[in-house]
Amino acid sequence: MNPQLYGKYRSRANVFKALAHPARLFIVHELEKGEKCVTDLTRELGMDASTVSRHLSILKNAGIIDSRKHGTQVFYYIKVPCILKFCSCVESVLESVAKEKLHSL
Repeated sequence: MNPQLYGKYRSRANVFKALAHPARLFIVHELEKGEKCVTDLTRELGMDASTVSRHLSILKNAGIIDSRKHGTQVFYYIKVPCILKFCSCVESVLESVAKEKLHSL
């Protein structure tokens, strides 16, 4: 594989890595409903603000979410809504695997 093609796939892998944590998947799911601030997400996740902020940073650096300031608060939102189609596709894969397991019994 040439370096340019490798770089392209490495970039894609970085997006997958950003989603590869239950808390970050939860954040994406919550942001699908609308903008949220760290305080909202901290309460919903049951994690401390620094941990939630780290997860948000990873998602933001991957280009999945973005933020806007309103007064002293920062609100996060999904930057690229098509990521939700990917999450839906993952659900279809899981359903397919579950059906295969059920039929193999």
